[in-house]
Amino acid sequence: MLSVASALLVLSACSGDSTPDEPENSASLLRVRLMTGQQYANTIAQVFGTDISNSVAPPLPPLNRTDGLLASGAAFVGVTSDQIQQIQQTAEAVAAKVVDEYHREFLISCKPASASEADTACAAEFLKETGRLLYRRDPGEAKVAELTEIAGTAADQTKDFYAGLALALETILISPEVLFIVDIAEPDPERPGEERLDAYSLASRLSFFLWNSAPDDELLRAAEIGELHDREGLDRTVTRMLASSRLEDGLRAFFDDMMAFDEFASLAKDPQVYPMVTGATLADAREQTLRTVIDHVITKDKDYRDLFTTRSTFMSMNLAALYGTPTTDGWVPYEFPEDGARSGLLTQVSFLAAHSHAVRSSPTRRGKAMRELFLCQKVPDPPPDVDFSALEDAGDVPTARERLQVHNTNPSCAGCHLITDPMGLSLENFDGAGGYRETENGVSLEISGELDGALYDSVAGLGEAMRNHPKLPYCLVNRMYAYGTGGPVSLRYDRALLDYFTERFAGQGYRVSDLLREITLSQAFSSVRPELLAEGTVANEIGTISSKLVDGQQ
Repeated sequence: MLSVASALLVLSACSGDSTPDEPENSASLLRVRLMTGQQYANTIAQVFGTDISNSVAPPLPPLNRTDGLLASGAAFVGVTSDQIQQIQQTAEAVAAKVVDEYHREFLISCKPASASEADTACAAEFLKETGRLLYRRDPGEAKVAELTEIAGTAADQTKDFYAGLALALETILISPEVLFIVDIAEPDPERPGEERLDAYSLASRLSFFLWNSAPDDELLRAAEIGELHDREGLDRTVTRMLASSRLEDGLRAFFDDMMAFDEFASLAKDPQVYPMVTGATLADAREQTLRTVIDHVITKDKDYRDLFTTRSTFMSMNLAALYGTPTTDGWVPYEFPEDGARSGLLTQVSFLAAHSHAVRSSPTRRGKAMRELFLCQKVPDPPPDVDFSALEDAGDVPTARERLQVHNTNPSCAGCHLITDPMGLSLENFDGAGGYRETENGVSLEISGELDGALYDSVAGLGEAMRNHPKLPYCLVNRMYAYGTGGPVSLRYDRALLDYFTERFAGQGYRVSDLLREITLSQAFSSVRPELLAEGTVANEIGTISSKLVDGQQ
């Protein structure tokens, strides 16, 4: 079913334009990836409404973080028998609600001649329309006929047209073509011997990237009439999608993934040490940062780097006590004082609390997170035989800076800690819950430090150093391109392309909206390298999963 591809849409520079050209023959891998739970929920909401999507739990399995992103892990995740059963149960529940007496009035566009008998014409109409949205492509006459037969047979057996329709809808919902985002290639007529994503695959890639959901009717129509393989048509489509309110859903999902906020699901603080920190507080901390990011990069369309220095954010009642500021009920815009210690994402509770221990702060965890989340620099894990006794024996030492000095005396530890601790120690004005403090155990804190040659003597200085780090925009480009194309980048093939995107990003003022446009209009986004899918990816499981789902339905 899958072929291998590459080509489409060369971004040509105007005559005399000094901007760089996209590397020749740039392309991404042909991918098969499992939908995330949120993408599944968003798709159900888009097709059938939020009341139906909110009534069922997304059934898809958790993902392993791969090269910094859960989304990249979707190309390598498997599905267990128990999870297949959950998928089946969720599909059954969704289908039952769609055809119930309340929802059928507005979700099913036709009425059967008799509610107690099969109606081929009405069933075919509904299944063709709904199948197009769920399959994310025209299901074709043969598939519609197959589904209509399932609906008719079940209606005859149950004496209920809607019960038959529900079974056919369930069949669609458990289909691997729905659960998996499958890239399909076709020959590129403008580049003999090369291939490109077919229009429906390109529509799905655009939609899951920008909106975190399946394509809507208008995007599918653009695919059907060939607009996505026309430069001007693709530009119009991307412009529409970037202007849509649904872009917020897509970017929230991306930044939530990039900043590893899934860890908040298991994050907890010792209530005796931090009595003001509850589950609601931590949930609001995550939301505060996402609101800050979306307001900054979408609403205000500002320089991405300024997220590490901005004092503009939002405040809730749950967070106000921890931040030590009054506020009103609900979410309200808030500006941290100019003479205060907080500026930028690194001083928000979400980052500080997530990268600390349950009872105390952790300069090492915070420094490691800065390197890995925002600079795409992998910090090695501790050696399996590392000796923590010296650190444990330093329990009476009053500050983290003094406790961590022991790592400098251990050669097996010093190398990694020298690239994490100086940055993390600069955030010691904030305890393990993100609350502000000037001393630790009665001792004043020394927060000056250095980040890859940039010296600073304040928390604001750390934010400036991070903002100006050359790897900061490059890391965002890396993560965003991987997220959009469905899998980790390969520096062997993609280094020049990432450099190109980063240079364009810089030339356009580091605005995320421009970066999204550059990626989606690039040749690389629409074409695929001529390589076979690797063994062990989810592509090899589709046939097995399909047979298990069908067996479970019978």
